[in-house]
Amino acid sequence: MRVIRKSTEPASLTTWKKKHPKGQYQDLDPSVRIDIRQKSLSEQYYLCAYCCQRIKDIGDCHNEHLEAQSLNPKRTLDFQNIVASCDTPGQCGRSHQSQPLPLTPVMDECETELLFKISGRVEGLTDRACITIQVLNLGDRNKPNLALIEKRRQLVNSLFWEHGINSDKGLMQDLEEDDFLYDFYEEILHDLQKPQGEKLDAFAPVAVSIIRSWLSRKNPAKKSK
Repeated sequence: MRVIRKSTEPASLTTWKKKHPKGQYQDLDPSVRIDIRQKSLSEQYYLCAYCCQRIKDIGDCHNEHLEAQSLNPKRTLDFQNIVASCDTPGQCGRSHQSQPLPLTPVMDECETELLFKISGRVEGLTDRACITIQVLNLGDRNKPNLALIEKRRQLVNSLFWEHGINSDKGLMQDLEEDDFLYDFYEEILHDLQKPQGEKLDAFAPVAVSIIRSWLSRKNPAKKSK
């Protein structure tokens, strides 16, 4: 995951709520739902809020309530509770449904409690992270989501190659051979977090997580940006 900084709600949602003070999400006009989705996509730089794969078009995702509507009906129209999720069957929002989600992408800890690996797998470092991985089916084991694991592995490796990192050799080995490479990898972190045309590369936050974990093992006292 990548932490999402939610901004103010779309003007169309504010107007609709004023006209329908007792309204719920299921009552929303389709145009307002689209406005919510578009603003969420922009905030997320066109990445799925959960798995961080690229969402190419507004029709390839849905408005996802972090706290399920059935669990807290009072938050169905709370824009701070809505993100854009991919439509992958059995994954992310389609897997979440109405289950409690203890770790969400609007929490800073989502970037530190999930550990991504070059293999494409993800590991939860806390109990709530482990639960979240299971709820969203994010691929901590080859089954049941081998497709996501393999896609993540391939695209992250491609990002590494584009930035001059030989993932087959291993980042740690590079750093052990030349301490000056530390700053080089810090620059790569900066580039991976910089949107291109208001969009981030698919799984760029995963690549960032992997590099950060390697850098912290090399020099725990120095925290990457």
